[in-house]
Amino acid sequence: MSVDAQGNQLRIEIVVSKPFMENTLVVSLANRSDCIIVDPGLEPGKIIRLVESLGIEPALILLTHGHADHIGGNSALKKRWPSVPLIIGEGDATMLTDALANLSGLAGAPIISPPADRTVRDSEEFAAAGMQFLVREISGHSPGHVVFIIQNVSPIVVLGGDVLFEGSIGRTDFPGGSLSELLRGIREKLFCLPDDTVVYPGHGAHTTIGEERRTNPYCGERAGLHDIN
Repeated sequence: MSVDAQGNQLRIEIVVSKPFMENTLVVSLANRSDCIIVDPGLEPGKIIRLVESLGIEPALILLTHGHADHIGGNSALKKRWPSVPLIIGEGDATMLTDALANLSGLAGAPIISPPADRTVRDSEEFAAAGMQFLVREISGHSPGHVVFIIQNVSPIVVLGGDVLFEGSIGRTDFPGGSLSELLRGIREKLFCLPDDTVVYPGHGAHTTIGEERRTNPYCGERAGLHDIN
């Protein structure tokens, strides 16, 4: 459990959307009535119902990257909360409105999102819903993938998208992918964080920086045990 300096619990609710079992995160502090929604997936009705059931209002919609399974709910959420800003890394912003770039067009089911209200770059900081965020760009899964690090809680929390998973890493065989960039970004921008830092990825279970640094076979101390094609 992460808490802020006043001892307020950080709450992270996860909505798993089919067919890709993508994690949408609804993040809030227990003493507040607002929240952050991260990577709205392909079942937006479930996200909206959860937020409404919690009695909270979104302050921002954060996008770690522009692949279709992570932006598929944007239109529905912006329709429900039209004034809530949609934020994505500068390098992936064009994917929101380009079905081929976000991969949905290649699958024959094109998805178009509203454009970003704001883009962010590496090392930017901002505050929302009582949380202090640091942006780190880690490309390789997509050209402009970013992670959002919540700095004012202990332990630190990373809203990580498809960069670092429990025992694995994001795919690098999509257009604009790069294995070397992804590995370098993980090692330089995530593995510098404290061991107890908690990572909430875009698919699967949460993990910690210390666990992945020690045991991840692709980027940790055990790197080289697996080939990545």
